[in-house]
Amino acid sequence: MDSSRTLSPGPSDAIVLTGIGCVLPGTPDVHAFWDHVSTGTSQVTRLERPEFEAAGLPVHAAAQLGDFDTAGRLPDLSPAHAAKYNRDILATMAAVEDALKDSGLDRDRIAPERISVIQSSSRGPLSWWRDTITAPPEPDPYAGKASAMFRGLTSCPATLAAIGIGARGLVTTLSSACVGGHHAIGLALRELRAGSADVVLAGGHEFPVIPEIARCYLGLGDGVLSPEADDPASAVRPYDAGRRGFALGEGAMTLCLERESSARARGARIYARVLGHRALNEAGHATSMDLVGDVTASVVRGVLDEAGRKPEDIGYVCGHGTATRYNDIAESRALRRLLPRHDDADLPPHGSNKPVYGHTFGMAGIINVAATALMLHHQRLARTANHLSPDPECDHDHVADGPRDAEFDLAVSLSFAFGSQTSVMALERV
Repeated sequence: MDSSRTLSPGPSDAIVLTGIGCVLPGTPDVHAFWDHVSTGTSQVTRLERPEFEAAGLPVHAAAQLGDFDTAGRLPDLSPAHAAKYNRDILATMAAVEDALKDSGLDRDRIAPERISVIQSSSRGPLSWWRDTITAPPEPDPYAGKASAMFRGLTSCPATLAAIGIGARGLVTTLSSACVGGHHAIGLALRELRAGSADVVLAGGHEFPVIPEIARCYLGLGDGVLSPEADDPASAVRPYDAGRRGFALGEGAMTLCLERESSARARGARIYARVLGHRALNEAGHATSMDLVGDVTASVVRGVLDEAGRKPEDIGYVCGHGTATRYNDIAESRALRRLLPRHDDADLPPHGSNKPVYGHTFGMAGIINVAATALMLHHQRLARTANHLSPDPECDHDHVADGPRDAEFDLAVSLSFAFGSQTSVMALERV
């Protein structure tokens, strides 16, 4: 890729996804990610963190990253620098570097000012702020030093990842609750289509597995945060009559996006074409969403219209799938509104990866788009785990019996958030 000058992309120059980097529970790379997502192999395990037990909270399952192998994942980072950073920063740096590596791009052939890093996080470095504010008996040794600024800023995972790869383009972090991952990709599309960047590393990082966050969701009532204790892997049951809510999930994930002409010129492996993104603020209820389905259906229809595609072309819908009643039924109703002449048996397959990685909030849209792209690439639909007894409102195809080979060239990723936000991403097979 010759990036010594500003490129003027043509209107037909599509955006493609060429690299995926992940630091997720039980998931060191994109190959493990696809294996877990496609088979519905849950990474939600028993929550055995002392602070939860001490707090007496009815939360027993989460998708937990565990210890981060800094030397193994970031071998070029000096121990002195690594010691100044927290897990949020280190995991994000690794995910960004791995996405670039997976893309096959030679960073020496890209002008640094043509590489951007856009990340999403709903809350930032929660553990650091909790520990700092509560002043533990043995405080963080860096708390009173300048390096504490690294650990406390939501933006530092992105900025330090950018330093790590030498990116000098737009570097920013969005915070839009659970649609933030989609928004990060949407901003990446704008940068690439405008010719402001040649490569954008769009991702998310989230580490919400702390009692304070659990209390927030428990305060919303039963059916939001799963209390499952006996079988953690089955804690999240989307679209199921026995749903009990979601489990918290943590980690970092980044996608490498570039223009298709550049990717093809260098013979890159392309996972999928990203057709477009459309976001809507419903300006309705702060914690609920349109339960009729008209709003979501209209947003899907809009993004497909812009791409010259039709709802009837959709071969798979990657749902937000939180295993909460309102989210689950709203998605199913939206599909029926989108395709009113279809019987339930004819609706496109509709699944969720939340049983695998839990709810990762600001990173959820990144995981969804990565999973959707890999399904298009492999021509295989991922299983929705733990779906045994369909909710009558959601009684259509959720790929519950196992991964399924399929021939399809169009898929849609859905994302929703508190604050009345709806987001849709459309992807196409290359």
